[in-house]
Amino acid sequence: MLWNAKNGCVNIGDTDMDYVSFGYGSKTLVLLPGLSDGLVTVKGKALLLAKPYRIFFKNYTVYMFSRKNKMPEGYSIRDMAADQARVLQNLGITKACVMGVSQGGMIAQYMAIDYPEMIEKLVIAVSAPKVNEVIQDCVGSWIKFAEQGDHKSLMVDIAEKGYSEKYLKKYRTLYPILGKIGRTENYNRFFINANAILGFDAYEELDKIACPTYIIGGNEDKTVGVKASYEMKDKIKDSELYIYKGLGHAAYDEAKDFNGRIYEFLLK
Repeated sequence: MLWNAKNGCVNIGDTDMDYVSFGYGSKTLVLLPGLSDGLVTVKGKALLLAKPYRIFFKNYTVYMFSRKNKMPEGYSIRDMAADQARVLQNLGITKACVMGVSQGGMIAQYMAIDYPEMIEKLVIAVSAPKVNEVIQDCVGSWIKFAEQGDHKSLMVDIAEKGYSEKYLKKYRTLYPILGKIGRTENYNRFFINANAILGFDAYEELDKIACPTYIIGGNEDKTVGVKASYEMKDKIKDSELYIYKGLGHAAYDEAKDFNGRIYEFLLK
């Protein structure tokens, strides 16, 4: 199959977790997406999602996971990290490099804190060590849009708070289409993920992270704030930090060198 792209599902307790994988390498890279997973999962999208990660394929087999399909009320970021570790064990993955984006970066922090033996290297992108005012205002407004069933406003606000003005000037004409992406009759999955973010605080435990860590942020981040990246850098010993100038929360999508920069860090 092209790029060795595969769709998979792993049983975990009374439910299961969907994932996609691609690449041929002997090492493992685990990717954990952000809050968007509360609206659209990776299920069945291996070929669609593979292309941006081609740079890794020679050295790594890349896995991208959604959260598990049935999540209980009060499901926390730490719970998500525990379930992610269990799933990796079920797949026979005992050691991996882990990259988490946004909420995925929060999950990755707890994986490195609670399961250090499983993490070879850690990348935390456009994330935060704890909920802050920027996150509260942002996620709080998204919850309200979802409660009102105003999906277009939800998607437009996510775009406005994620992308640079330069990018948005080109793509605002597509906003009518955004109202259809990820539309759902039941926002329960989104609410559980969003509320987990609002209860997140790993800050005081970050000094337990011992693996090589690369932190990436954007100085125009309107979703978690750029200060959060510096807070993680100060607490995680010997971590590296890179801040994209002029980019925000969607730096992972806008910056052409984003995956190349991570690849270089992983191979060091």
